[in-house]
Amino acid sequence: MSITDEIKSIYLAKGKNHFDEGSVTQLSHALQCAQHAEIANSSAEMITACLLHDIGHLLNNDARQAIRNGEDAEHEHIAVDYLQSWFGPAVTSPIRWHVDAKRYLCATDKTYFSKLSKGSVRSLEVQGGPFDRQEVASFESQPYYKEAVQLRRWDEASKSTSTATPSLDHFLNFVSQALI
Repeated sequence: MSITDEIKSIYLAKGKNHFDEGSVTQLSHALQCAQHAEIANSSAEMITACLLHDIGHLLNNDARQAIRNGEDAEHEHIAVDYLQSWFGPAVTSPIRWHVDAKRYLCATDKTYFSKLSKGSVRSLEVQGGPFDRQEVASFESQPYYKEAVQLRRWDEASKSTSTATPSLDHFLNFVSQALI
């Protein structure tokens, strides 16, 4: 089975699970995020990163319970560990840093926290809260941090229950293009 077939299988099997945002599914959230990237004329790698940024939630059967227990499920690391054999850093780095990008934005953009969903506020607490000055500087030294920040903004804007998107197969075309 190819990695694109495997990704499709994961999303079809587990993507109907509700995101920690009420009635938004994991699949709908992923498609909305990828759609934001496509509308912005992003690269195939960035569209792929947006589509797959939360796949770690689908790969970890205990992710939702961890958050309920006040623990960080580290879904971004699970995703990168899974994806790094097929994708380069233009895909995996924004995924790796998208949680830190939330912490970064909460520290550097005074309006960002007010845009967080309830689930993102809850997870922010277990992920360490907003960055301090040293953490901001360290984050800004990471390759692809700007892409991670953009992914994070699209991530937060991708929690609608009524947004129409192209199909998963449409975005899997970008995934195929982004393979190393």
